Amino acid sequence: MTKTHKVALVFSGGPAPAANAVISSAALSFLDNDIPVLGILDGFTRIQEFTPGTSQDLQEGRDFIAIDKTISSIRNQSGIFIRSARANPGKPIGDKGDLRDPGKTEKLKNVIAAMEHLGVTALVTMGGDDTLKTANFLHMLGLPVIHIPKTIDNDYFGIPWTFGYWTAVDVAQKILLNLKSDADSTNAYFMVELMGRKAGWITYAAGIAGEAADMLAAEEIEGELDPEALAGHFADLIQAREAEGRTAGIICIAEGLADKLPDSLRPQEVDQHGNVYYGRAELCKTLAEKTAAVYKERTGKTKKITPRQIGYETRTARPISYDVVLGSALGHGAYRLFSRNLFGHMVSVEDNMDIKAIPFSDLVDAETLVTKVRLVPKSGDLYKVKQALSFPLGSKDSPPEEG
Repeated sequence: MTKTHKVALVFSGGPAPAANAVISSAALSFLDNDIPVLGILDGFTRIQEFTPGTSQDLQEGRDFIAIDKTISSIRNQSGIFIRSARANPGKPIGDKGDLRDPGKTEKLKNVIAAMEHLGVTALVTMGGDDTLKTANFLHMLGLPVIHIPKTIDNDYFGIPWTFGYWTAVDVAQKILLNLKSDADSTNAYFMVELMGRKAGWITYAAGIAGEAADMLAAEEIEGELDPEALAGHFADLIQAREAEGRTAGIICIAEGLADKLPDSLRPQEVDQHGNVYYGRAELCKTLAEKTAAVYKERTGKTKKITPRQIGYETRTARPISYDVVLGSALGHGAYRLFSRNLFGHMVSVEDNMDIKAIPFSDLVDAETLVTKVRLVPKSGDLYKVKQALSFPLGSKDSPPEEG
């Protein structure tokens, strides 16, 4: 710690509530200890293209900013103070051998060169699993890196709750309750698709809080998803509820179910970084139409089932107090790890916001360099609560699947 230090913060990937709490707390913790802080603007977008000695120089105000203590006022603000992007300098790396390939490591080495050019001695990354992989690659190439986990999906291995998750649940709950009131007033149903590419954390928690009649995520489907069979399951649910005098409700599904569809139905369109546009599959629309058709075929009556996607509304909401505190703890944790020279580690928390350091080696497979994903375990109590509060249908087994 006798070396003269300067730290840079970079935020990568999609937004999450309480991002500014993380940025503010991290920056203040370093500044209070006389360590200058730079905020890299727009993620890795421009620093991954930096080449020393060329006209592609880094400009203050365009590519980075010097952060001062006025950053303390942003803790409760929505959005991302230093902005974000999905640029991924580690994308070409598929295994450890690729780290010896000059072509595949070019953008990673550009990032390291940019940090050296700016006089930065340590980098704090904030982002999802792709950002964690990139942080690990940079660490393996010699850059001191500390990582803070970010995803509203809450599927991050190594931490119980990610910042912004509970705000996303809170926003989704309020929308679901409004839709439920509409459904109750018109004897109708809403088929609601929520965020969760791989895991059902948001779908289950928002569904429980929003009084949904049923909740379904990708963890519950083994093999391919059969939309016809699932529509039959939901029609069974609607008819069983009607037999008890319940004529309306909300059914929640996770967007990641689209990845379980047969190849002919699975969404193929990807963004510029290779991420599938699950929302373009409009799975909730397909299931709403098929369920309504099955219901009418069985009963001869029409049941209004309206599809609705809840996504972007949850990502930049003003954070609830829990996420502000959690984000602040994680941001401060970056300094705590830095002060102990725990580079190549992720900041986590346990118990009563106690800060914990987790080595990248515990989070990333040593051979494949793929990050671990934390699904909702069927043996866990959140899943059991979800099952208990869904409308009882048969033995409450998972819905029909194929494959």
